[in-house]
Amino acid sequence: MSQDIDKLYERWLANVGEASRIALEGLDPESMEDAFYHDLAFGTGGLRGKLGIGPNRMNAYTVGKATQGLADYLNASFENPTVALCRDTRHGSEEFVRRVAEVLAGNGIKSFVFERVEPTPALSFAVRELGCSAGVNITASHNPAAYNGYKVYGADGCQITVDIAAEIQAAIDRVDCFNGVKALPFEEALTRGSVEWTPECVLDRYIEMTLKASTREDCSALRVVYTPLHGVGLECVNRVLSAIHVAGVVRVEEQCAADGAFPTCPYPNPEIREALELGLDYCDRANPDLLLATDPDADRVGIAVPHAGEYKLLSGNEVGLLLLDFLAAKATEFGVDISRKVVCTTIVSAPMADDLARERGLELRRTLTGFKFIGEQVGMLEAEGRKSDFLMGFEESYGYLAGTCVRDKDAVVASMLICELAAYWKAKGKDLYEAMESLYECHGFWANALLSQAYEGPRGASEMAEMMASLRNVTCVEFGGVAVAQIIDYSNGADMPVVNPTGKPQKLLPADVLELRLVDGSRAIFRPSGTEPKAKAYIFAKGSGRGDADEKLTALCVAAKRILEGRK
Repeated sequence: MSQDIDKLYERWLANVGEASRIALEGLDPESMEDAFYHDLAFGTGGLRGKLGIGPNRMNAYTVGKATQGLADYLNASFENPTVALCRDTRHGSEEFVRRVAEVLAGNGIKSFVFERVEPTPALSFAVRELGCSAGVNITASHNPAAYNGYKVYGADGCQITVDIAAEIQAAIDRVDCFNGVKALPFEEALTRGSVEWTPECVLDRYIEMTLKASTREDCSALRVVYTPLHGVGLECVNRVLSAIHVAGVVRVEEQCAADGAFPTCPYPNPEIREALELGLDYCDRANPDLLLATDPDADRVGIAVPHAGEYKLLSGNEVGLLLLDFLAAKATEFGVDISRKVVCTTIVSAPMADDLARERGLELRRTLTGFKFIGEQVGMLEAEGRKSDFLMGFEESYGYLAGTCVRDKDAVVASMLICELAAYWKAKGKDLYEAMESLYECHGFWANALLSQAYEGPRGASEMAEMMASLRNVTCVEFGGVAVAQIIDYSNGADMPVVNPTGKPQKLLPADVLELRLVDGSRAIFRPSGTEPKAKAYIFAKGSGRGDADEKLTALCVAAKRILEGRK
């Protein structure tokens, strides 16, 4: 153990409360090193980390320090700043959101606090609806119960930009977590009016605006099983599914309880089958047309559909492609000029989206990874007087958006549209698995996978940087047995990929991303995660049929895994 870590540990031991001191004294050497070797990093996603005591953990001290830095930034940037606050069902979320409000109040900043747990997209909406300078949501999205997080939004309702995150981090670095944080007790702040409960009409307005994105497809014959995975989606998803008259909604009762321990799904991520097992058990009894599962903060949604006697899970890319095709078809049906419509996705999302955009004759823009970049595109269209031209946005990690009242991924509007999508294809005699097969038959079969490699501990960040540097320094002529046609390094910025452009060319910001495009159309994209200590590889294999695509995917994944693990 280094002397610096020992000194920092002793300082915490001398300054924290009794319960925290007992927790510190109970740490083994390895846990102590991990909790103290650095501070939680404040990136464009804010803070995210394990719950516990120490500067590399989510606790009242690190949350207070982060909020003091945010308050200093806001007071330097706005005349009379206000902040919207929200939380999910995780352990510590209520304590942390109150701590944020207390520190903001101590710095003369008023906050509007949702009185109960609500979805992340409702927070994005509230920032703009209330005219706030910023928003903070206490959530760790779909991470396991040991984690919590602190997600910051700008006045535009998007997660903060890289530049603003850097400014806030600089302000945080100047704060001492024990004697540099100003705070006003929560109840006193309420009495003084420095904290106000968010009016109920804000949530009503969010639901009202969500319903404006409806395609008005008849859902009266649709049967759905829904689970919020112990999170915050229940209230809002129930309201929109009722409003569009879904025939029957069966709730997974064991997972309707708001419980940050996630007792029935230890990894509450709707991308993985294990999280959906209880919902699938309900499907065996209820025989629905669709299983919907929203993640704990209700910004992502996963689905399963019945096909040939079993329930098939569709990937985030597949649902995004189906929604793109569906919404374009409905716009055409309504007599809309589709050539003005804009779809936004990311550089690590389904390549087939380009083919669909060409076929439908609409514009498709690819941003960097992170839904804030899609939200920024909505804001740009609004500034150009083209807000109504935004058709939808999606990313491979089960995030979707339609309408313009929210500037982040939104599982509430997505749940509504997925139900309408399923009803649309049911009326044509197809389930969603068959609908996806039809798209593959038209545009070629794709198989995709997401691989990740953890880089934890004191050496983790440097080892991950070494892996990316090594990949850049090797000239790849083949990958997974397929010749490399092009290497795109986004580290110095790049032209935004656009299909059927209708606006001015745009540049992507520099990003630590490397893409290999292969001669058969397949591709592999490598990048460090922006929120977790891990590197990711996004693999897309194109084949003449499903079997051929799967076979190619296996070979590409073997090659990618060797790179992620630092093997040659």
